Amino acid sequence: MKRALMFAVGIFLGVVAAVTLVHAAHQVLPAYITAAVSDPARPESDTKRDADRKPAECLAFAGVKPGERVADLVPGGGYFTRLFSAVVGPSGRVYAVAPPSRPGAAPDAPPPAAPVQALAADPHYGNVTVLAQKFGELALPENLDLVWTSRNYHDFHNIPNANVVDIDKAILKALKPGGIYIVLDHVAPKGSGFSETSNTHRIDPEAVKTEVVSAGFKYVGASNVLHNPQDPHTEKVFDSSIKDHTDQFILKFEKPK
Repeated sequence: MKRALMFAVGIFLGVVAAVTLVHAAHQVLPAYITAAVSDPARPESDTKRDADRKPAECLAFAGVKPGERVADLVPGGGYFTRLFSAVVGPSGRVYAVAPPSRPGAAPDAPPPAAPVQALAADPHYGNVTVLAQKFGELALPENLDLVWTSRNYHDFHNIPNANVVDIDKAILKALKPGGIYIVLDHVAPKGSGFSETSNTHRIDPEAVKTEVVSAGFKYVGASNVLHNPQDPHTEKVFDSSIKDHTDQFILKFEKPK
């Protein structure tokens, strides 16, 4: 009788878990996020990448809301900067934080911040402020609600003489209590730690989790919305066989209240 009861309970819990997963897969996205993704001001170069980058699901997992203060670290061309700008709205603020120079770049090469500086000059993105900072000496504005970095954390480990835990501590300091830190990056083989950051430009999510927690953060959870089981984790992320289709993790951390 006891065994039958335990079996029945196991079935019930399995059904509950399955239902939970179904609801997670079909979550109702906030209107301000769907509106941001649908913003006609977004360039085609961004929108044609949406199928692979799943921005609505990523932003929903991050929990970004209107009126918040967000730092987008190493924003590249501003793909997520534009989305954050639309979500937080006129009462919010987005800080696009880029390094002042790119190692090995030609003397006349444009600085990494150039694309987001052009973006911030557009009145449509009037709530965007561009900051050029050395990440080994990161000093973000304080009382932030969210710090986000996409496909860049592995490169923190490629900065000469930088201590990545110190970078994480600077981010912790900038966040308000309960503030969120999101790390999205390419998955490296399990157990590889930081050994692939400059080779294949991948990183082991477990190593990231351990490192960020050591800086004082609380680990909240992960999203598998960008998981690709077909990625063998061995190719460089720029290789044509896997570019824009890598297996990616999204980790969420919180500054303790």
